[in-house]
Amino acid sequence: MYDIYESAQNDQWRFSLGKGGSNPLLVIGLNPSTATQEKSDTTVAKVERVAKSNGYDGFVMLNLYPVRATEYQELPHVANQAAYRQNLEAIEAIVAAEKQAAIWAAWGESIKARCYFTEAIRELSARLVAYNPTYLHFGPLTQEGHPRHPSRLDYSWSLAPFEISTYSERLK
Repeated sequence: MYDIYESAQNDQWRFSLGKGGSNPLLVIGLNPSTATQEKSDTTVAKVERVAKSNGYDGFVMLNLYPVRATEYQELPHVANQAAYRQNLEAIEAIVAAEKQAAIWAAWGESIKARCYFTEAIRELSARLVAYNPTYLHFGPLTQEGHPRHPSRLDYSWSLAPFEISTYSERLK
């Protein structure tokens, strides 16, 4: 079903999932849930639909933390450093491979649940600046200014520019 797929630890860590294309939308969510190389889940299905309806011929689902959990509350309070580092390296490699990377920030309000989520945003923002990606969000930002998670979207919304450097500074 998906030709882009990278995982580890018997598929308990998922780094990337998607469909290749010459103009893919890169999407950074919070953490992976149940989607695998063979089956989608609600979030990935919505991501794929938004990408297609906005002129992208592929997509890659990435996350701030690669450990699978259907609910973010199930994640540990302290990050597994091997998973964390390998995930950031995987994201950087995918962005570096794109000529003009478009990144949909899609982690939602739950970013506040674990300090390693906000650390990942700050670190990714610093790492990826060299590749000059375009950051986007879908629909209005939340009341607290966070980009919405794909599970909470309305298809009538659209992609709009997202200022990652200002956002990541505010997270400090």
